[in-house]
Amino acid sequence: MDRTVGSAMVSGVAVGAYLSGIMRDRIHVQAPAKLNLALSVGAPGADGMHPISGWMATVDLHDDLELVRLPTGYPSRYAIIWHEEARRPSDIDWSISRDLAARAHQALERRIGRGLSVQAKIAKRIPVGGGLGGGSADAAAMLHGLNRLFDLGLSPDELADIAAPLGSDLPFLVHGGSAIVSGLGERIEHLPEPAALHAVLILPAISCPTGPVYGRFDDLRPDARVDAVRVRTLAASGPNPDSPFNDLAEAACDLHPELADLRASLTDAVGLPIHVSGSGSTLFLVAEDELTGGLLAETIESRFDLPAIPVRASGGARVGEIIRGTGD
Repeated sequence: MDRTVGSAMVSGVAVGAYLSGIMRDRIHVQAPAKLNLALSVGAPGADGMHPISGWMATVDLHDDLELVRLPTGYPSRYAIIWHEEARRPSDIDWSISRDLAARAHQALERRIGRGLSVQAKIAKRIPVGGGLGGGSADAAAMLHGLNRLFDLGLSPDELADIAAPLGSDLPFLVHGGSAIVSGLGERIEHLPEPAALHAVLILPAISCPTGPVYGRFDDLRPDARVDAVRVRTLAASGPNPDSPFNDLAEAACDLHPELADLRASLTDAVGLPIHVSGSGSTLFLVAEDELTGGLLAETIESRFDLPAIPVRASGGARVGEIIRGTGD
């Protein structure tokens, strides 16, 4: 798997060379990030899993996935690179066996009982370890892309069912849009897309792996209970600068004091509450409108020398039309 920006090599084989010059069917999918506008977390059950209730929305920061269909029986190939527009690239240092998009591909093959040979390239913009669900978004895009490319005819609910064992964010990201998510992430209540949602994502050079943040949450709040009423009340009132909350924010900031310091400095600088998305490290604020969001992003970039990206609500994964090749 590639670990550099701009190169697309997989195990020493150039992407494209595997096709030996033959044009094959291909498809492009946009994989949007998710923003946690509300997240209430309970203490883990006997299985070690944490129940949640959250309001999530997809936003228009996205990774790009390209799938090229290969002849039946060919081994699938994967490349992961940073898009040239990525604002916070980092090492891509995990194995393919751990990559969520590759695991989603394999899970779909197991479900339908046959191989789906593809060459896959993911060009990432969503930062790694940022609490924006980038890996899960890529996995959801993989399921949608394979479903379309191989004409499997599976519904979004069926794809979400395949995705659920891979991670709590995945069922939501298969659907995208706006929803109240509960249980272990498998219960999704769709909401109208919050058209008025404008936010600024702030990307510090800090990685907050999910596991340690949940571990610190358990230390800080061993008797935590899910507050579904608070989540529903916030979702019903719509987004405003003060409303987001996140039960994992304290744990993320306790585990990474530099994140807490930055959050406080940003709040002082812009005069608005600064929130933590998911398990961090991405910080965000809610802006009144698109213009205000853009101005706040410029202010933060100039004063703190940090990537700050204005975003707005978007739908789920965008699956393009199949580009037909010439075959064998």
